[in-house]
Amino acid sequence: MTFFNVRLELARDSDYPEGSSSHGYAFRAPLDEQGHIDEAAWREHKKHCRVWRFWEGEDDEFGHLVRQRGGWAFHYDIKGDEGSDEPGFRFDTHSFNEGDYVTLREHDGEDRTFRVVSVRPGPPHAKLLIQDS
Repeated sequence: MTFFNVRLELARDSDYPEGSSSHGYAFRAPLDEQGHIDEAAWREHKKHCRVWRFWEGEDDEFGHLVRQRGGWAFHYDIKGDEGSDEPGFRFDTHSFNEGDYVTLREHDGEDRTFRVVSVRPGPPHAKLLIQDS
């Protein structure tokens, strides 16, 4: 089992025709050889499966990768905010490889598409890599 730092950046849409590297997520998760989230390893090390949401013009948000009925989601460490989870569309079957696209339902209820721009191995206890190197 290997942990990876995955960086997602907003893909092109009507608001950002070229996409945006200033809007996205970085998260750490154990991935198998095909790039799927390894649920057994996640269960064993879930406290290390962190997420950072960066969105130009908004405060950064930090949380965890969580398993919910219906799949995976990003859960933020916001006290009293029950609507803070952002589910990933088919993250349970999707692979995370550079160049892939994934969809998340964000806080505002909008589904947005993101491009996987980097997948880098790293130890589970290390600081989450914020910048793509």
